[in-house]
Amino acid sequence: MGNMGEEKVLCEVTEKHLNTGLRGIPVGTCRTSFVTPTEGVHYCGYPIRELVNFSPEEIIYLLFNKELPNDEQSREFKEDLSSRGGIPSGLTNVLKTLPKDGHPMDWLSVGIHTLGMLETTGNWKEDALNLIARMPRLMGLIFRIREGRESNIPEDDTGKSLVQRFVNTLEVDDAKRDIMERIVSTYLVLHMDHGGGNLSTFAGKAIASGKATVYSSIAGAMNALSGPLHGRANQSCLEFVLRIGTSDEVEVENFVRKELEEGRPIFGFGHAVLSVEDPRATVQFDLGEEICPDDDNFKTIRTLRKVAPRVLGENKKIRNPNANVDIASGALLHHAGLKDPTYYTTFFGWARVAGIGAQIVDERDTLRSGKGIPIYRPKYFAEGQELRHIE
Repeated sequence: MGNMGEEKVLCEVTEKHLNTGLRGIPVGTCRTSFVTPTEGVHYCGYPIRELVNFSPEEIIYLLFNKELPNDEQSREFKEDLSSRGGIPSGLTNVLKTLPKDGHPMDWLSVGIHTLGMLETTGNWKEDALNLIARMPRLMGLIFRIREGRESNIPEDDTGKSLVQRFVNTLEVDDAKRDIMERIVSTYLVLHMDHGGGNLSTFAGKAIASGKATVYSSIAGAMNALSGPLHGRANQSCLEFVLRIGTSDEVEVENFVRKELEEGRPIFGFGHAVLSVEDPRATVQFDLGEEICPDDDNFKTIRTLRKVAPRVLGENKKIRNPNANVDIASGALLHHAGLKDPTYYTTFFGWARVAGIGAQIVDERDTLRSGKGIPIYRPKYFAEGQELRHIE
């Protein structure tokens, strides 16, 4: 940060920055990921486009170790995650008490909290990896129990991959199994991390800074992710696509224009940092063209990808009218047989547990020469008081 004895001014905080959600205010450094305007998210320096063919386990290794594994390291890490995969019996009992009409994200938060009450070790990295290893079974149990399929749930085969364990718990038909595994695997890789300042990641790290457990911290992050302005946007995006119900270019354009005229958002487009189409969207469009080019919802988003940027681009105040990661993910999950959009944010949460967990471990055990980040405590002023220079 400059020469010895010097400090580099990163951001001059002025009165205009107050009550703006800390947008753009530097608060720390992030070792796991960053986002650039033209290449999107990078994991530990690798552009996301270069990582899509790696397994979720290999990306988790990257986020925690800051380097991709070789073949031996990959095998050993997968074995280590397998050894951590067992779910305490008490979890299922707790999930069965929850209201079936509660949102799946609330179930996910309660499930993570429950795991923490049953098995916290107090070691940041151990608890983060334990939670990651248990997420597939937790996700599968949430589906089964909410849908009333509580009987004869197959045993958790922890020798399988993370994604295979989830699919096995659901008991997916063999004809759909490969497609679901591929779509979910790609989804997890694309969503695992996205810098340090998004709401859910920041919330999780802030909770951990008070020395709450990994489980409490990530449950809090899931609560932050559940809001419609953050992670639940992917649910809203497919609901938006289903409302369109056509891939005809003229009809789609008319629909988009009417939504704008009535003051409603066009879901799946725009990004706070990117100036081009989100590479994560590009990857998913490429996957869709390969595995489900004739799917009705995919045909709709293919047309939207062409129409919406053109229409949105007419408004010069919109800096980036291009597709973001949410536009295609719902259509692909729907094609895989996961047709209820209310579950989609739980997949986002499942993926982000890895990135948030890795960032928590960094902030608690690595940064500041191993001392960790102090408790987060931003300054607020009393409304109406005279504001002085912010030190």
